[in-house]
Amino acid sequence: MNEEFVEALKEIVKEKGISEDLIFNTIEDALVAAYRKNYAKQGATNQNVAVNMNRETGEIGVYSKKNVVEVIEDEFNDISLEEAREIDPRYEIGEVVNIEVTPKKFGRVAAQAAKQVVIQRIKEEERRIIYNEFIEKECDIITGSVIRKDKTNVFIDLGKIEAVLGPNEQMSGESYNFNERLKLYIVEVKNTTKGAQVIVSRTHPGLVKRLFELEVPEIYNGVVEIKSISREAGSRTKIAVYSNDKDVDPMGACVGPKGTRVQNIVNELKNEKIDIIKWSKLPEEYIANALSPAKVLDVKVDEESKSAKVVVDDTQLSLAIGKEGQNVRLAAKLTGWKIDIKSSSQVSHN
Repeated sequence: MNEEFVEALKEIVKEKGISEDLIFNTIEDALVAAYRKNYAKQGATNQNVAVNMNRETGEIGVYSKKNVVEVIEDEFNDISLEEAREIDPRYEIGEVVNIEVTPKKFGRVAAQAAKQVVIQRIKEEERRIIYNEFIEKECDIITGSVIRKDKTNVFIDLGKIEAVLGPNEQMSGESYNFNERLKLYIVEVKNTTKGAQVIVSRTHPGLVKRLFELEVPEIYNGVVEIKSISREAGSRTKIAVYSNDKDVDPMGACVGPKGTRVQNIVNELKNEKIDIIKWSKLPEEYIANALSPAKVLDVKVDEESKSAKVVVDDTQLSLAIGKEGQNVRLAAKLTGWKIDIKSSSQVSHN
């Protein structure tokens, strides 16, 4: 151990953003273990030993910590008052005496032990720092680049870490080409033995929510609220919005000047259709809005069963139901109501 080692250590600590004290304390603990393994006398494995490492010079001192007692019961950890006072006449019963026991050739053993523990501890600290950084971003949006694919997963470079885009989190129709930059939603950050594992998604409704927050200042500052989102990723999303300010049109704010805001989101989602609808506390109105772009004639709700019977014009029936039932399915998911749609002619025949 020398000044160069200490300087190099401080440089690494600074570069990695790790606590200097943590590293030095870890080295000292490792040196205690190294001393006990290589130099402690037989039967002295429980000897109370401390190692002090000078933070500037790297000089190491090993000290046996002995309790000042009237009667010695443990020769390795006790010292008589008489012996203690030979070292310093001010010692009293119950105090601890530090006796230097640094072996002559301890430097080489110390260097080896320090090297191993420093490498290990730096890895652990880097993992901890990265985990803490990404756990704060859980349920948030991040930009990454595609680095590789296997049969099922796409691996995304997030700078300090690789994230996994699993098969259920991939949007149908997206090819995920090498180096392609994507906005992703961080679904979960796990702390594993190999470090942080970041699970990202392109299909999560939270991705749409965060994209609107980025594009629409009124949502970001809380004037406009996103009340609900239902999504079939890659195909269509419905988003229900509400304004806390009567002078701000929530749908207009989301669409943006000449449709630019919503278009930016549509582009990011590779032309996924987005229906922006006005939320209402009146279920009849909310359900009618949710079935947009279809025009609704009448809505009757049953609060107990949380179901609604909806009537539309004959010309609007297929639009209200949507291709393969998608429009009504998304509307039901958005509102939380079961929706049964009939055309006006079907109702009149009944």
